[in-house]
Amino acid sequence: MSLRLGDKIPNFSADTNEGRIDSFHEWIGDSWAVLFSHPADFTPVCTTELARMAQLMIEFEKRHVKPIALSCDSVDSHRRWIEDIKSFGSLPKSTEPPFSFPIIADVERKLAVQFGMLDPDEKDAKGLPLTCRAAFVIGPEKTLKLSILYPATTGRNFDEIIRVIDSLQLTAVKKVATPADWKSGGDCMIVPTVSAEEAKQLFPDGFKTIAVPSGKEYIRLTKQPPL
Repeated sequence: MSLRLGDKIPNFSADTNEGRIDSFHEWIGDSWAVLFSHPADFTPVCTTELARMAQLMIEFEKRHVKPIALSCDSVDSHRRWIEDIKSFGSLPKSTEPPFSFPIIADVERKLAVQFGMLDPDEKDAKGLPLTCRAAFVIGPEKTLKLSILYPATTGRNFDEIIRVIDSLQLTAVKKVATPADWKSGGDCMIVPTVSAEEAKQLFPDGFKTIAVPSGKEYIRLTKQPPL
């Protein structure tokens, strides 16, 4: 299966270190979600990634985003691995709650296949393909907003995932786009479909039109509008 931007995310049930999720859609609820997969438990890069996500949980909570990980190992393996993750990330050792976010146990690789997460170049000791480092950002309406696939050997940049979520949440409700290297608080670009008259109404603080050789007035910068 190949998921494209705007596609409805398949609903599924799964076992996690926190218990059974009977409906992924119900688990998301009215929130945003990040589903991110990992090649295997007790692997070095994956351990750094889950530790980093746990360290950044407050930032995801501010944005009403629920993270959920996936690995092709068992629930028991996940629970043992979490202790290594906590130690590496200097995270609290308390088991209440068990961990900052759930980790799906996809032992039979059903979800990895369904979501197109398998990496044909990386295999486990049994010769089975491992999951790549997929990251799916899912909106409250359960549609795919962002998809990034990393090879198993390259760890993700979670600050970038937060940056993209900021852009997605802003542009979902405001008629702006975010330019290259944009960060929250920076200037935005008025989308081309907004007329000059409409732009004056939507952006009362004004905007700046950038002159370009073509003479076309399509690059219009404005302060980031409040959500």
